[in-house]
Amino acid sequence: MVSLDRVKVLVLGDSGVGKSSLVHLLCQNQVLGNPSWTVGCSVDVRVHDYREGTPEEKTYYIELWDVGGSVGSASSVKSTRAVFYNSINGIILVHDLTNKKSSQNLNRWSSEALSRDFVPTGVLVTNGDYDWEQFADNQIPLLVIGTKLDQIHETKRHEVLTRTAFLAEDFNAEEINLDCTNPRYLAAGSSNAVKLSRFFDKVIEKRYFSRDGNQIPGFPDRKRFWGGTLKSLHYD
Repeated sequence: MVSLDRVKVLVLGDSGVGKSSLVHLLCQNQVLGNPSWTVGCSVDVRVHDYREGTPEEKTYYIELWDVGGSVGSASSVKSTRAVFYNSINGIILVHDLTNKKSSQNLNRWSSEALSRDFVPTGVLVTNGDYDWEQFADNQIPLLVIGTKLDQIHETKRHEVLTRTAFLAEDFNAEEINLDCTNPRYLAAGSSNAVKLSRFFDKVIEKRYFSRDGNQIPGFPDRKRFWGGTLKSLHYD
């Protein structure tokens, strides 16, 4: 088995937004035929060529951690999920373009993941309000992905995509909108593929080349999680 450096990217969002389908598409370049609910956390791996086509090109493993569970505020739920938030190098925030509530809940997801002791300048939440100015200082790269684009009627697309564009701007993140049942949305050379590659490059740079990076280096090849299954880590 080839030994490559790797980074850990969380995939966060409400249940039912299509996180598992997205991760399968990103890692296997195939549509997930029969998605199921994720309990605990599921991990899959994508091979990424950092700065492809340049003298600095190098291959890395991108570990995509699909965290399941509701966005509920119960302390027991949050404390159980907290184990997955250690040593993170990037976050993909996933929402359902047909479900406005799932977009609004990205605030809670990012806050939960970033309000950790190992993040010196994370998100601050006061009286349930999201502090966007504090979030601007976050050092962990973010990407916002909207799913189920195909389910939005043509007459509504402009309105929906305008709203989500402002959301991505608030997160200081790039945005990708797609249909997880159609691989063409991430076809090589497409704008979405370029954004995705740029995001992974940024995650790698923060992890391995940034002096002020706050990520903790190293984590085991395989892990055991509560109440759910863990996909095999594929290093093909």
